[in-house]
Order: sequence, then C-alpha cells, then structure tokens
Amino acid sequence: MKLIKNKAFIGTALMMALSLTSCEDILEEQPRATFTPEFFRTETGIYGGVTSMYAHLRYIYGQAYYYNTTETGTDEVTYAQSADQNFKIMDISGQGEITSTDSRADVLWIAAFSNINTASGVIENAAAVGTISDALVAETRFFRAFDYFQLVQTFGGVPLDLGAGELKFNNNPIRYSVRNTVPEVYTKGIFPDLLTAVENLPANPRVTGGATQTLARLFLAKAYLTYGWWLENPNNIPTYPETPRTDPDGHDAQWYFQQAYDVAAAGIDNPGPFRLQDTYYDVNLGSNDRNSEVLLYADHTETSEFYNAASLTYSNGGAPDNFAGWMMTWNYTNIRSATNPDGTGMISSVQREAAQNLGRPWTRMAPTIGVITNTFADKTNDSRYDGTFNTVYRGNWPKGNVNAAFVYNANGLQVSPGEPILTFLDEQPATPVNYPSNAGKSNIGAGELPGRADFVIAPRGISRVVYPGLWKLGTYRTDNNGGLGQPNAASTRPFNIAKFSEFYFVAAEAAVKGANAQAGKSARELINVIRARAGNWRWDNNGNMAKVVDNGAEMVAATPATIDMDYILAERSREYYGEGYRWFDLVRTQKWEDLASTYEIAGSNYGDHTPQTITRNIQPYHYLRPIPQIQLDRMDMTAAEKSAYQNPGYN
Repeated sequence: MKLIKNKAFIGTALMMALSLTSCEDILEEQPRATFTPEFFRTETGIYGGVTSMYAHLRYIYGQAYYYNTTETGTDEVTYAQSADQNFKIMDISGQGEITSTDSRADVLWIAAFSNINTASGVIENAAAVGTISDALVAETRFFRAFDYFQLVQTFGGVPLDLGAGELKFNNNPIRYSVRNTVPEVYTKGIFPDLLTAVENLPANPRVTGGATQTLARLFLAKAYLTYGWWLENPNNIPTYPETPRTDPDGHDAQWYFQQAYDVAAAGIDNPGPFRLQDTYYDVNLGSNDRNSEVLLYADHTETSEFYNAASLTYSNGGAPDNFAGWMMTWNYTNIRSATNPDGTGMISSVQREAAQNLGRPWTRMAPTIGVITNTFADKTNDSRYDGTFNTVYRGNWPKGNVNAAFVYNANGLQVSPGEPILTFLDEQPATPVNYPSNAGKSNIGAGELPGRADFVIAPRGISRVVYPGLWKLGTYRTDNNGGLGQPNAASTRPFNIAKFSEFYFVAAEAAVKGANAQAGKSARELINVIRARAGNWRWDNNGNMAKVVDNGAEMVAATPATIDMDYILAERSREYYGEGYRWFDLVRTQKWEDLASTYEIAGSNYGDHTPQTITRNIQPYHYLRPIPQIQLDRMDMTAAEKSAYQNPGYN
C-alpha cells in the first residue's frame, strides 16, 4: 500500500512523537531530519514510536472534517448555514452524494494505517532491543487494535498485510493491496492485541493520559459487542469484502454479546484510578479536563505551541489542531443591541471570546429540532441538556472595549454586562414568541416575549443559522486576562475519546442482546447508574449560578421497567451528544434509517423559524464509507481491481 510505506514515514511518526507532552524522557530526544529503520531498532526509537501512538490521535480526533463524518446525517446533527460540501453530502438529504473523493473518512484511513505500521514496527523490534517491558509493548498493541477497530467499523474489511505480511512492519514502498474480511480483521488483529493489552497493561497509566488495563477492557468489550451485532446482522446490511457471517473461531453472536457483558462488568468492578464524576457538568467542564472519568484523549496544551502542535493565537482549521468545537458554534457575534433608547447606536453585544460558552463560530453543523424537543425532553430533572448546550448568550461587550454601561435589548429594555442578551428557551412558551419576518432588532431574527429584556428563540424555532451552541466542546483558556483572549486559535483542550461511563452502556446493551446479567447489573440497573448521576446538579450552567439539587430518584423512577435498544440509544445520545459516537452507534445497531431518515429544522435565513421536515435517502451501502480515492490512485492496480477494492455503491 502506497500510504503505508518507508523510512520517510518512520521519520514522520517519530517527529510526531517529539510533540507529545506525556513523557519527559521522550521529550528530551533531539529532533532529527530522518529516522531510519536501524534507529527504530534502538530503545530511543522504540520509545519514540510508542509516544507517536498518542500523537497520531490528534490527526483524527478534533479534526473537524472527520468529526463531521461521525455526526452529520445522524438523528443528532444536520448541516448548518455555512456548510460546504464536506458537510452537506454527509447529510444524505439531496445536497450531493458521498463519494470516494469527498468523504472525509479519508482522515481516519491515512492516519490509522500510518500508525498501524509504526505499531507493528515497535512490536517486532521491542524484543530485539531487550530493554522494553511487556507493558510498554502492550500500549502499542492497544493502539494497533484501536486503529483497526475504527477502520473496520468505518470501511468494512481492511488490509492486515501492508506489504511485509499480515501484521508485519513494512518499510518498503508497496503499491498493491488486498483487503481482509471483517472476521479476519477482528479475530487476527483486534481481539488478540486487545487481549494481550488487557493482560499486560498496568492498572495505573505509565504517564498522564497513558493506556491502561481499564482502557483496553473498554475497547475489548466494545469490539466484542460490535462484532456480535455484525454476526447477527438483523437488517441484512451487506458487508464487504463479501464473506459469510460466520466466526472463524466457531462462536455465534450470543457468545460475543456475553463476552462483551463480562468484560464490561469486569471493567466496572476493577476501575483502577478511574470513576464516574459526581455530576455530568464536571465531565466536560474545561477546568476539569483530564478527569478520572476520561480514559483516553487526544491531548493539547495552552502552555507551549511546540507541545500543542498548533498555534496558540490562530488557526485556519486543519490537523493536528483541535477545531471540532467550532462546527456547531453559530455566528452569535452578529447579535446587535442598541446603545440609545431610540434603538440606534447598534453594537455587537456578544463578542467573540475564548470561553467555553462562546468560542469561534463556523456554523457548519447544527442540532436537529428533535434533539432539543425529544432527546433532551426532560430539562428539569436531567442535567445533561444544561451540560451539553449553551442556550444563554450573555453580554460581554466591555471586554471588547465598547464603553457602554448597559444596552437596550428586547422590548427596549436595558441589559447590563453579564446578563442574557439571547436565550434559547427550554420549552415552547404558552405565549407565542413574536418573531420578526427577517433579521429584526436583534439582527439574527430572534423574537421577543412580553416583559423580557432578552431576545428569545423557542425549541421549534431553531434553524440552520441560529441554534444552541455545543458547550461541552467549547474553548477553555486560562490566559484571557479578563479580556476576549484568543478565540481564533484552535482549542487547547484535549479531545475526549473514551470515558469510563461507557462500560455501563456496553454491558447494558449486551444484556438487552441476551447476555446473562450479574446480580445488580441488569440493563435497567446499569442505565440507572448513569441516569442517577445525570439527575445530580451542582451548577446551573446556563443560569450561571449554583444549583445543588439531586433529582436522581426522579430520574431512576422515570426509567422504563424494560430497557430496549431504542432506549439505550436515546440514553447514549443524551450522554455523548456531539462527541463523535452517534454514526458508529447507529451503524452498529443497524438503527440508522429507523432513527435518522427524517428530521426537522428551519431554514438558513435569519427570521426563518418555520420547521421543515427533511427526508434522508439512507441506503444499505451507506453503512460503510468509501475507500478514499487517494488510496485507489496510489495503487498500481487495474481499473477492474480498483473497482473490486472499493466498497459497493461508491464506484
């Protein structure tokens, strides 16, 4: 395969290693122009290769175009007003077709295969070096399995042989490739590596953010669960390369569901240093990043551009920057308020700020109306809506050096700095919102309610241009110094990839699929651990005030007596909304068309608050992404061979 090739790649991988902040000994290595395979057989080279496992995550997670492929087109997200074709085509709603050229799943393909080859190099050379521990090699085995797991879910069967033999390190340019089947990828690649990782990884990480036994257990449980679904294939979704839905080891789907349950239950019982945070708000709070619930993240830092691998002041949007959070940030800076009582002297009353509730607006992705009204229907007991979205935009004009003690806002009423300028209402109000026919006084088409100084938009009035922002991925900086800070820089926060809470969901899903549950760990009991936590508040995020309330009992009482897959998927959306899980969840369970074939949202013009029902044309072949055209172009194969290499539906 051309993309996974030679010593130039090794140099790239090891240079990436030097940009990671997790291990001081590795960071003391000196950058080199090239790294040869011989250097890779040294202890320094091995450590550099292991560190690059972590660095490569930045080229996938936080990369907004890849992030888009995991969310847009699901029941969670549609394209927004400023979306280009990268986003519109993923919606599968008549805005263009997904092709091998414009599907941005290429981000995963390129980064993952490069890392897989590095991992194989570490695994092969570690024994010869003689000073490398089994635990260190297990970190590498985890990442090789991790990458293959992401690839097989996305593309179907993928190559195990990169040119030197299956799961062997290759340092020669190869321009020919053969895809393995899905069962081969799981049983030869993913499961053996993860089982070894579970056995050899420590309970406590070697370095901050390092791979652990708990992390490996989570992905082993997820892989078992996903493969069980693949074997069962309830809706007859095609696979590729074509192969019988049988397991080479002779196990059926139920065996894998049971394994998923048992491994997830073991993860819950043997957490190591990990645990659930006390409140949902704390899970995604910027000042609480790298907390005990997060098992894996693509790291960034505001303390050094070198170790951040990105500018601290500006970004054009590209890997390895973390800029995914911009995508569901609408252009709130267009809100206008008056400095004079007659409505003149308009200013931008909510200015662009490097803050978690604001950040850099790109308006590429938007939540559907159903997310606001159905997924997060309970906004009183359940804290997760408040801990997911920014729904109140407060005046911050003094930070932009605008000299005004207050502004005149909705209904001509005064608003002081820090008070609400615009509010996305939690529920449809009894008194209909008085919307303008266009941009109106607010300049963004927001409405008014009698007696309120803030402009308002009701849940069924959100559109592709104005909608609640995604707070959980928002910017967090400690160097704003009382001003607007650096809102044009990419996020210096880590992008969270795996959380301890998912053990409960995996075990619950496996139980629903027929796994024998342990005492105290039925599907309902497992889900209620998550729901009870969701009912525990310590802070009203959008109210900007303390709220010490525990609605856990109410949340548990509202849980259905019998848990089914639709309920688990709804709970997963409430827990992980906008974090890049949803497409994988819908594909795994084959519920994509059931849950996402239609959605509602208003149009792309300010003042448009009339919901439209949009239909998506989700076809069975869409359950796999196309092999990237860049891969096909770089292989010396006939047109017929390339056509056979491509997933059906994309030729």
